[in-house]
Amino acid sequence: MTASDSRRYDVVIVGGGHNALVSAAYLARAGRRVVVIERSDAVGGAAVSERPWAGVDARLSRYSYLVSLLPQQIIDDLGLRLELRRRRYSSYTPDPTDPTRGILVDTHDAEATAASFARTTGDAAEAERFAAFGDRLAPVARAVFPTMTEPLPTADEVRERVGDDELWDALTTRPLGDLLRSSFDSDLVRGIALTDGLIGTFASSDDPSLAQNRCFLSHVIGGGTGDGDVPVGGMGAVTAELERAAREAGAEIVTGVEVVSISPDGDVHTMTDRSEVFHGDLVLSGVGRAVLDRLLAAGGAATTGADEPEGAQVKVNMLLSRLPRLRDESVTPQAAFSGTFHVNQMMTQLDAAHAAASGGLIPEPLPVEISCHSLTDPSILGDELRASGAQTLTMFGLQVPHRLIDDTDAVAAGARLLAAAQASLDSVLAEPLRDCILRAPDGRLCIEARTTRDLEESLNMIGGDIFHGALSWPWLSAPAESPADRWGVATPHARVLLCGSSAQRGGAVSGIGGQNAAMAALEILGR
Repeated sequence: MTASDSRRYDVVIVGGGHNALVSAAYLARAGRRVVVIERSDAVGGAAVSERPWAGVDARLSRYSYLVSLLPQQIIDDLGLRLELRRRRYSSYTPDPTDPTRGILVDTHDAEATAASFARTTGDAAEAERFAAFGDRLAPVARAVFPTMTEPLPTADEVRERVGDDELWDALTTRPLGDLLRSSFDSDLVRGIALTDGLIGTFASSDDPSLAQNRCFLSHVIGGGTGDGDVPVGGMGAVTAELERAAREAGAEIVTGVEVVSISPDGDVHTMTDRSEVFHGDLVLSGVGRAVLDRLLAAGGAATTGADEPEGAQVKVNMLLSRLPRLRDESVTPQAAFSGTFHVNQMMTQLDAAHAAASGGLIPEPLPVEISCHSLTDPSILGDELRASGAQTLTMFGLQVPHRLIDDTDAVAAGARLLAAAQASLDSVLAEPLRDCILRAPDGRLCIEARTTRDLEESLNMIGGDIFHGALSWPWLSAPAESPADRWGVATPHARVLLCGSSAQRGGAVSGIGGQNAAMAALEILGR
């Protein structure tokens, strides 16, 4: 079957995640004929809201959970009606050696934060070091983040903007552990900083690959400040707005259709009840590089040569009848859970967890971090739940590579990871977490673990990698010539571009990969 006139487009976008919707909205607003093809029944990918428990009026994002890298430029360009709320507390970190004390970082009260550091670490100067570390990183965020929606700068250009050669070298040429050991005296405080380098990334503090450094940079530059915001209405509100913007601009969105191959000349073959071909002057890939390679191979084309990706996390979603009491009585549960709650995340613990997982074992204790969306945005709960004092809780387990689940009984592995995550949190609570978990009308506890296998099977993210592969530095070693290279979206085929998290500046719920691909596509089509 050949592509008919009704199936010819300027751009065909494969995959309907949030980045694909950003690309579609930009391209349609520019007057281009564009179609998004999504295999699921709805678009949004990992950034959608669902009701996991029957009869329970709570809308949760089962995968993504915060917005830190979405540029205001994209919100303004696409006319998105979004409310992103900043959390009052940055983080709470109980001391694993004595959970009756912990560090509460209050962004509104520097004195209280300093007192918390002193009480927990026994060193009043550690709070000053922590604040100085943040101040030192601030120019990096201010230098890098504004470039994310522009053609890629060179490393030399960014280094000059940062204006701190010693810090630049520490971040980009040496393992992150060196910088953290020279910046802090406390193992606990080093761990608070290191966790930003391990979200979805399997690495140690001294990993020579610098994967932890690239992940760390992605987290500290968000919004030019490094803060993570809560989207009012849940993560699904973000993709719902992107879908609205794309449709209103004239983009066509096709769901429930499986793409089976892509050819370098722009033919996208699909298979549902019957085979069909969508032809585009350009094809944008919103799926991971590994998935794109399979589709290109099926079309008889050369692949991108991407390595098989491996995710490294477990996400536990739950609904509580109330927040649990802490062993640290100086901090209220509302304050502790309002920001990011770090458990068993001393730097030595994080490195020990990496070593255990490298040996095929689930880390014990499992490093976890927790956030409570509903404390900042109660709208994701129905009226009755809200009135009852119920709260959602998201628990994100680190150093859990896909290899621990691959080729095993996925259900049993998920149960073991869930038990490990609960045990880790219980170690700092004054009561068992289980006593606070709400029950659904059918009697089931409102708690679930979403593993890398779940990501692979439900969202086709190979290896359960939330970043679609290893993160890259957001700059070039030397100036690039072609639009695709300058925007970081090139593949071996001139008519096939990356627009998802596999793009050079992809990763997280940012829309940056989608915006970058749209800008490159408009340059190419304009020629």
